[in-house]
Amino acid sequence: MRYLLTERFGFANDCVLILTDEERDPCRQPTKANIRMAMHWLVQGCSSGDSLVFQFSGAGAQVPDCDGDERDGMDEAICPVDSFQQGPILDDEINQAIVRPLVHGVKLHAIVDACHSATVLDLPYRCTFSKQYGCLRWMDERPLNGACKGTSGGKAVLISGSSNGKTQMSVLPEPNATIGALTHSFIKALECEPRTTYGHLLTSMRTTMRAGAGNCSLQGQEPQMSSACKFDINCEPFCM
Repeated sequence: MRYLLTERFGFANDCVLILTDEERDPCRQPTKANIRMAMHWLVQGCSSGDSLVFQFSGAGAQVPDCDGDERDGMDEAICPVDSFQQGPILDDEINQAIVRPLVHGVKLHAIVDACHSATVLDLPYRCTFSKQYGCLRWMDERPLNGACKGTSGGKAVLISGSSNGKTQMSVLPEPNATIGALTHSFIKALECEPRTTYGHLLTSMRTTMRAGAGNCSLQGQEPQMSSACKFDINCEPFCM
């Protein structure tokens, strides 16, 4: 992901903050406190023209919704390395941290590679493949209680995996390198076609997931996208 951002999309190396399990520095481990800090760092001082990226690859979870803003009665969450001790980070908090602060002219792309991640940013609209119509269609995910889950004028898009509760791993060509199925298909699609539309990106990712990769099957995984607002996915160019 760092390579993709810096070499393909022109992000500066010193503008990329990475938290990983392998870090010895306790401030660079993906604990609940550090992830919260990183989300605050990401949006702090954002202004028109800024492009932000949030990526999470790890475990996801669902917990009962306590404030009545979920249509299915469940909150989605990401699980930090210390989630057994500190608890997961709920979609309500993620939305408040990195979606609501986005002002006009700021765009955020989130790539969340975890089970139960389809609506983990709590965005109002979700785009998924419709079996009935055989194409990508928008679904209204706005809370029934009227809670506002949009931005402060900016653009927010989440690309995530299907919520089937199963962990799928994909092996990249590099020796001993493993990444999540969604991350693998996302990178592969953009490496093959850097200039693409949102609709074509999802279709390419879906093809990769259905075909499988290496010795691991990715079948059963479905890429999904949610957004703060609906747009023409077949015409809108994808650009981070």
